[in-house]
Amino acid sequence: MRARHVAGAVAVAAMAVLGTSACSAGAQAGTHAGSQAGPPSPTAPSASASARDRLRGGLLTQAQLPQGFHLLTAEVNSTTTAAPHGPASTVPIASMPCSELGVESFMTHHAPPLEDVAVGLEQVPEQEQADDEGWFGQEALDRYAPGRAAEVMAAVRGAAQRCPSYANALAGGTTTQETVSVTAADVPADDSLVLRIASALPGDPEPYVSERAFVREGDVILMVQKIVAQKPRAGVEAVLPAAVAAYRAATAH
Repeated sequence: MRARHVAGAVAVAAMAVLGTSACSAGAQAGTHAGSQAGPPSPTAPSASASARDRLRGGLLTQAQLPQGFHLLTAEVNSTTTAAPHGPASTVPIASMPCSELGVESFMTHHAPPLEDVAVGLEQVPEQEQADDEGWFGQEALDRYAPGRAAEVMAAVRGAAQRCPSYANALAGGTTTQETVSVTAADVPADDSLVLRIASALPGDPEPYVSERAFVREGDVILMVQKIVAQKPRAGVEAVLPAAVAAYRAATAH
């Protein structure tokens, strides 16, 4: 029970990070665009606003999600977009601490996109399975400057290979042992990978698993992230094909 409580606290904190990130994006959306070109005319939307709308239109909707999944729009605001969310780190992904491969949003910190949008996701637990806690996370679309998305994908893959295992200290003095694996995602794309981190808590034989799938489509990186789950029924790849299909359908015109 103690291990489950610790992992639950980690998951809640992680979603708080995601929600805060999106809220800060919303706070910046007006000032970021306005500082570049002033407020758009009601009859002539700015090019950047149009680009943001197209990016936002590529996010999953409830109707496009597989059965058993729901959107969590209250947790991650899907109607705002701006980047970066805060001061960018001077440390690149290639040399960031291994611990930042976990639930924190290392992408917007170490490789800020030009624009991003996100929406929260949840897999609802099955009532008849007492040990099924479901999982929650997010889908995000990050747009980079031409050529930059390919560099970011290579950096993420390199960081995962550099950090096959590491210890991670949590609040309260608990230390987890993290095991990292990286594989290609099972979807056709310009590039893809699935990053999995299994967290072993003291006294708990079952690890808690977080996952993040990355799919590059030109200059956009689509991510589906599962924060943490123990004995999950499905991982991010249960949602990934629908996410890729939704993005491609929205950008086909």
